[in-house]
Amino acid sequence: MPRTISSPVIPAHKSLTKGAFTGPVSAADVLQASKRIAPYIIRTPLIYSRALSQQTGAEVWLKLENLQNTGSFKIRGAANRILQLSAEERKRGIITVSSGNHGRAVARVAQETGIAATICLSTLVPENKVEAIRSYGANVHVAGNSQDEAQEEAERLIREKGLVWISAFDDLAIITGQGTIGLEIMQDMPDCEIIMAPLSGGGLLAGIALATKSISSYTRIIGVSMEIEPGMVRSLEAGKPVNVDEHPSLADALGGSIGLDNRYTFPYIRDYMDEAVLVSEASLAPALRYTFENEGLVIEGGSATVIAALCDGKIGDIKGKKIAVVLSGRNISTDKVIKALTD
Repeated sequence: MPRTISSPVIPAHKSLTKGAFTGPVSAADVLQASKRIAPYIIRTPLIYSRALSQQTGAEVWLKLENLQNTGSFKIRGAANRILQLSAEERKRGIITVSSGNHGRAVARVAQETGIAATICLSTLVPENKVEAIRSYGANVHVAGNSQDEAQEEAERLIREKGLVWISAFDDLAIITGQGTIGLEIMQDMPDCEIIMAPLSGGGLLAGIALATKSISSYTRIIGVSMEIEPGMVRSLEAGKPVNVDEHPSLADALGGSIGLDNRYTFPYIRDYMDEAVLVSEASLAPALRYTFENEGLVIEGGSATVIAALCDGKIGDIKGKKIAVVLSGRNISTDKVIKALTD
């Protein structure tokens, strides 16, 4: 049976405490990433949500990464990593493992920069995401029933073909690329008190925390995961990276482990994220429907986790707080959208 956590909030180590992890990148690297990736991304809007503000008593704003190129925030990190490859690495070609969105982002940037890309996926990746990746001309390998098994296929291909590895999250260039979201939020709303975003491998939250805490130490960073085997949260509980089982979910982009050899996202999340909040599978479809009906926006299950956390009151007393909510992506199949809207 999958494990769940009865308490909805799991505190992480408080940010900027004595002895906290000091990483080899800084807010200056995020600023450089912002300049580097500008031709490849959209500077997405931060819009006021009247419905969520009325429901929660907070001032809620939505960072619309669901309107981003390739349909998710992932292109920020992918572009920042790929644009820093050497000429020799570009000739060798690149490879990654993805639950869909990262693979799509890597495939698009690779196509635009003339680099051969191979994307390894598990059978749990929805077909709409597989076809989207193929549409950018990438070489797609579907192997195994989990991210870990897809990773094994990628490692085999790296040994055989000498391809260059592009991590989905545990890479400093990926982290600083995703951190440009936090930079943009603080530029648009300098008095932001809480930033909420989906939490999976940690690249998104680590980057946002790095950028945000460098500007505003009082701004709280909250990650939202699924109750069923959240890889980063289980690792925080254990005090080290651990493996978790994967289960089918509407939030398919959030599944999987963070890697036993995780070098960067685990310590960044441990030391700079303020809270991790868990939501149920049953809460996702109503959150997706709520967002469509009140905001006119299509979001995927991973993005629905943050809406569910707000609507279900999982964040505690937030009345009067200024909150930025990252809607991380929109890449969801039509049949899942229809089911969520009509059930």
